[in-house]
Amino acid sequence: MDWNRRNIMLSGGALAAGAIGLPAGAAGALPAAAAGRKLGYAVVGLGGYGLGIIVPQFANCRNSKLVALVSGDAAKARKVAADYGVPERNLYDYRNFDSIRDNPEIDIVYICLPVSMHAEYTIRAARAGKHVLCEKPMALSSAECASMIAACRQAGRKLMIGYRCHFEPTNLEAVRRARAGEIGKLRYFRSEHGFTFNNPNAWRLKKAMSGGGSLMDIGIYALNAARTMTGEEPVAVYAQETTDRSDPRFREVEDLIGFQLEFPSGVVGSCMSMYSANQNHILLVGDKGRIEMEPATAYRGNRLWVGSGRGEEVVPAPGPGATQWAGQLDHLAQCILQDKEPIVAGEEGLRDMRIIEAIYRSAREQKRIALQA
Repeated sequence: MDWNRRNIMLSGGALAAGAIGLPAGAAGALPAAAAGRKLGYAVVGLGGYGLGIIVPQFANCRNSKLVALVSGDAAKARKVAADYGVPERNLYDYRNFDSIRDNPEIDIVYICLPVSMHAEYTIRAARAGKHVLCEKPMALSSAECASMIAACRQAGRKLMIGYRCHFEPTNLEAVRRARAGEIGKLRYFRSEHGFTFNNPNAWRLKKAMSGGGSLMDIGIYALNAARTMTGEEPVAVYAQETTDRSDPRFREVEDLIGFQLEFPSGVVGSCMSMYSANQNHILLVGDKGRIEMEPATAYRGNRLWVGSGRGEEVVPAPGPGATQWAGQLDHLAQCILQDKEPIVAGEEGLRDMRIIEAIYRSAREQKRIALQA
């Protein structure tokens, strides 16, 4: 399945540093009445990530439980339900999805679908009265992102985007040290991410379903890391694309795209994503030292060095959850129980998408693009 190939790459790894906001234990101490309460999730999409990664993680959660499944494959859904103790009455397909409004066991919908389906199912879930955790990238466009935010706001439901490394210990420690000034005044950020994508029939290589190629899939993580580790929003971008259109993999989407980010303080970000080589690396340089991660945001095995080079490896304290995914799942549940905003709410996904659109425009027009505040 797709996730197996991507996991191999991520172990080398692909960046998902996302919009790390240094959560205090993900959501702080819960009120006594809510501490042991588990909110029910419906996982929408039993593909590589939904089934291969997310579904098994509920065993590690304190405030979340799997109560429903949504899949276009009824036989597969029944088997997964039997394996994970989901009652058959809580199995849905894409035609009867809206009937989840009648199921009080479902509090949250986790959307693990191709990007082209994110907006539709987020809006439908909100209208059904459910909170939403949606995978990244958030949508095909910033306009879709805005419509998702508006639908959840109108319904009074919370919307969170699946930046899992917000809850990953190595990433959290790197951001903490950067923001604490351990390497002095920040000057330069660099990040390269890629893996060799060899399946020309995968949905990620179909622009109508993915919205783009390596930038949407992996480059978004470099963008998030740059914003998060510097603590700034870029004011301009400049990008270049290199794609062999005779390669059947890249008839619709880009392969390699490099982009520079200009930040208000003078920090320069240099990022690259690709579908034709394996690479994962983050480097943040200050006037007193550097922070380096390689692999940076793998499913496991991330490594961190702080200082003048790779002489001092840092082993971070445990994260807010038993795993980064459990921390993510529980965080939204805790936010609902405490009526707090998620640390990676829909607005974070919207900010990313606006910058990604500017990166594509820069590559297309071959010029620097100033970003609106």
